[in-house]
Amino acid sequence: MTLRKEIAYLENMLDQMKETPLAVAEVEESGTVASIDRGIAVVKGLRNVKNQELVQFPQGVLGLAYNLDPHELGVILLGDYTDIRAGDPVRRTFKVASIPVSRKFLGRVIDPLGKVLDGKKPVETSRSLPIERESPPIMHRAPVSEPLQTGIKVIDAIVPIGRGQRELILGDRKSGKTSIALDTIINQKGKDVICIYCSIGQQISSVTKNLEVLKKSGALDHTVFLVASSDSPPGVSYIAPYAATSLAEFFMEEGEDVLIVYDDLTKHARAYRELSILLERPSGREAYPGDIFYIHSRLLERSTHLKEVYGGGSTTALPIIETQAENISAYIPTNLISITDGQIYLSPKIFQSGNIPAVNVGTSVSRVGGKSQLAAYRDITGPLKLSYSQFEELELFSSFSTVLDDSTKQLLARGERIRKVFNQPQFSPMEVTHQIGVFMALTEGLLDEVPLEEIGDYEKRIMEVVEGMESFRNAILGNRTIEEEMKKEFLDAVREGMREGEDG
Repeated sequence: MTLRKEIAYLENMLDQMKETPLAVAEVEESGTVASIDRGIAVVKGLRNVKNQELVQFPQGVLGLAYNLDPHELGVILLGDYTDIRAGDPVRRTFKVASIPVSRKFLGRVIDPLGKVLDGKKPVETSRSLPIERESPPIMHRAPVSEPLQTGIKVIDAIVPIGRGQRELILGDRKSGKTSIALDTIINQKGKDVICIYCSIGQQISSVTKNLEVLKKSGALDHTVFLVASSDSPPGVSYIAPYAATSLAEFFMEEGEDVLIVYDDLTKHARAYRELSILLERPSGREAYPGDIFYIHSRLLERSTHLKEVYGGGSTTALPIIETQAENISAYIPTNLISITDGQIYLSPKIFQSGNIPAVNVGTSVSRVGGKSQLAAYRDITGPLKLSYSQFEELELFSSFSTVLDDSTKQLLARGERIRKVFNQPQFSPMEVTHQIGVFMALTEGLLDEVPLEEIGDYEKRIMEVVEGMESFRNAILGNRTIEEEMKKEFLDAVREGMREGEDG
């Protein structure tokens, strides 16, 4: 080959090399499973993994890097781990645990990773949020001033809840905690409040029952039903409330008002305790790890009311916890009481006496107070609370006495009627104008002579009067006080309606 041909050959080779892109070597960091236990895995390798980064096991199972030790990694598993074996490869994903967010999740049943569980078409969305996010700064928050009506008379009157508040619901097992939360969700129908029900560690039968209640009442259309059942790995139960809160924050940052129910955080604490013990973290009081307070405080601090400049939305949290033998001074209850803005305590003794909902008025409190109530409600709750407090004190002492003066008898009669009015069937929330009408008639003594067994019938007559007085309803819903003239007109109409009912 001549020199000219060699040069032409080399030039041709150089041209081909320029047209062919150079292959880029990809480096993938991987590790291996050293051991596996219920819900956690110990992984060797992955020395550069970050805290709470997702790692992937065979069959696509994801895990959350949680213990970053010098020579091994403690991973919380977020899926079915029955097929994972020691020696299996593990690789980094360079992502944090997140949940897809979209308005399309309304009316759907999903898991904490955003997968649909209702058998319908998956939700397609390109946006997702990390499940662990910092709570809004103090300067971004606005005062809690707008009420969130539960539709439950005793709560809206005595322990009112505001939009952006965190109100704890606690009580022994089977005392009606979930029913109060479901009633509140049902009552948000048509009120522009998006609801998220987060079920943590419950039996499938209980989850199905609660889902059916929301379906029958038509409340599922404005609700996202997020489930981490008792069959799920403890890691899934652990991340469930954080995932639900991220979904709530998506709506809140768009200016929406959101109600989120955590049912319940007792099971969440137990799931975290189980994971911590398996990860060989030191345990403290009642075998819970020392940071059990922190995992709940960083969750509930994310619920707030934002200023208008930051969207003006709100997230109202109703965490539920279970007490044992009425012991509200146990570790987890005292933690949650100190974190939240008040508590609704359900007493098993009140429940067994037939008074439902079994709210213990003396132990329940709302630290936001009347600031979140409608103006018309604030005018009547003062006399109502005073009368009921006096009744509870006198009821105990009157049982030891056979002779009572007339004023004491009147206080006892008024208190018995207040307690009877506080009774309310499950899943039957009452509209706020009806509540105020009934309580106004009650505090003015219109029901003092009515037999206890007929109180329910008289409540219906009062509600009919309220429906017939549009100006009365508009004043309440417009957050105005009821003027004396309008109040007199309403009470006269109630008396007339009661007389007509007696004549009929």
